[in-house]
Amino acid sequence: MSLRVGVIGVGYWGQNHVRVLKQLDNIEALSICDLNTETARLVAKKYQVKWYTDFEEMIKREKLDAVTICTPTSTHSNIAVKVIELGVHVFIEKPMTSTIEEAIMVVDKANEAGVKIMVGFIERFNPAVQISKKLIRQGKIGKLILSSAKRVSAYPIRIVDVDVIKDYGIHEIDVARYLYEKEPSIIFAAAGKLIHRLEDHANILMLYNSGESAFIETNWLTPKKIRKLTLTGTNGIIDLDYITQEIIIQDSNDRYIFEHEWEEPLSNELKQFINSIINNFDPTPSGKDALMTHILAEVALQSAFLRKAINVDEYIEYKNWIF
Repeated sequence: MSLRVGVIGVGYWGQNHVRVLKQLDNIEALSICDLNTETARLVAKKYQVKWYTDFEEMIKREKLDAVTICTPTSTHSNIAVKVIELGVHVFIEKPMTSTIEEAIMVVDKANEAGVKIMVGFIERFNPAVQISKKLIRQGKIGKLILSSAKRVSAYPIRIVDVDVIKDYGIHEIDVARYLYEKEPSIIFAAAGKLIHRLEDHANILMLYNSGESAFIETNWLTPKKIRKLTLTGTNGIIDLDYITQEIIIQDSNDRYIFEHEWEEPLSNELKQFINSIINNFDPTPSGKDALMTHILAEVALQSAFLRKAINVDEYIEYKNWIF
């Protein structure tokens, strides 16, 4: 079985979707859509695909099975709902939507329509993260008690409508959920706007009822791009680099590099989305799973605004978010 797929939004990141999807064997036809005619034409010429400026026209004319949405966050909800109403499976780049209410609506509509929905938390598909999770499960560092992430760089040119917590920090929130396999109970964050319109730096601390914690440092102020994670267990430490995918394990006896092959996380991610449709299984993260990550990012932003720690369950109840 092969699928007919479209990419909506072919700016900086959307072009990577086109490149990866073009390489997959089970794609029967690929088409693209962008409001910028010149961009659409140039990308279509480069990858030898059909192009459109109206995504609904593209879906209907090309009889698409699935689309990926790589447009600005403020447009995600409107596009996703229309795609779902057309009965088409949808992959949405993070953050899923601008608001939690929009995200809940999108997830509900996908469930009602019976279409697959997946949100782009790419680090779940980074081999360094996946291998580290296996090592933790095998007890290589004992019980995981602390994660400390650093995700910083200069201001990314693709950003137009989200803050650093929902752009960078949200990745680390999702990785913490993926590794701990449970939700934090308390979140405290400090954030600010130094040189940009929206929050451009933040420190986030997530606390768990069973004593574990996750710390996240993120900003758009650092000249050098850094993507690193330290996982501290009761019997050892794992240091990983998201970019190089290097994994270093330390215990009381030794320090060594865990050898493995480098793989492109985006390719792994989009393969799972396509396979979930072909083989009819729920992709990871699902819409509901991604919604929880989005909620935790929102709680972190509110904590920074209020300058106080927030109880996650109490905040969800206060906002009356039902999902």
